[in-house]
Amino acid sequence: MNYWILFLVSMAACSIGFRMYIRFFSVGYGLAIAAIGAALGIAFHGMMGPAEWIACILLFCYGLRLAGYLLLREKKSAAYRTVLNPELERSSKMPLIAKLSIWITCGLLYTLMTIPLYYRMLNHAKPDTALWVGVVIMAAGIVLELIADMQKTAAKKKNSRRFVDTGLYRLVRCPNYLGELLLWLGVLVSGITALQGVWQWVLAVLGFILISWIMFSGARRLEIRQDKNYGDDPEYQEYVKSVPIIIPFIPLYSVKKYKFLVA
Repeated sequence: MNYWILFLVSMAACSIGFRMYIRFFSVGYGLAIAAIGAALGIAFHGMMGPAEWIACILLFCYGLRLAGYLLLREKKSAAYRTVLNPELERSSKMPLIAKLSIWITCGLLYTLMTIPLYYRMLNHAKPDTALWVGVVIMAAGIVLELIADMQKTAAKKKNSRRFVDTGLYRLVRCPNYLGELLLWLGVLVSGITALQGVWQWVLAVLGFILISWIMFSGARRLEIRQDKNYGDDPEYQEYVKSVPIIIPFIPLYSVKKYKFLVA
């Protein structure tokens, strides 16, 4: 399969963002990853082994779950709709050229994130330890993110006005972002023994660097928002001083001062 076909698949899936541009990064993101996983499975089905199939299925299921979760949150969460309403109005006023630019950029980004797996199949690389290790890391990241979302939902049902510091949130303040990083680290690892030439390495590593920047940027926005909501709470102050923001056991407790993370 030609790369540009994968790019078109990604763009078609995330085109849902034209109604509300923020969906290019949210629901459209999930749909694009699911579509890419399906496209890889269809295009390379004749040469795929169990590990490749599992990797594609993981991408497909992850993307669909994420898109479904976000759509459900849009419909059922009044607090989230409050956040989205200004974005809907802003989207209606956004010039078409701006939306097109975001659409193309997102379509490209999502293919770069999955490109290590694409190159493994394109290069007809044989299954090896790196592939299986990558698949295990991918699965661990997806499970971690799923558990984090479930724990946050349960905690907010008990007390919607309190920050979440139970379950995985005792380990890191953004366990869902940690799960996301693990997923894409797994994709990168799955392809490292199959990459050929400088450009394949550059594109594969670039995809992981970009999604890592996006996750830390998201953590920065969340930190700023939580500081506004809970900054006067002594328990919250103690929490943010003792629990790392994304990476467990690494004493990085705040990223709000890093201006390069502004997205």
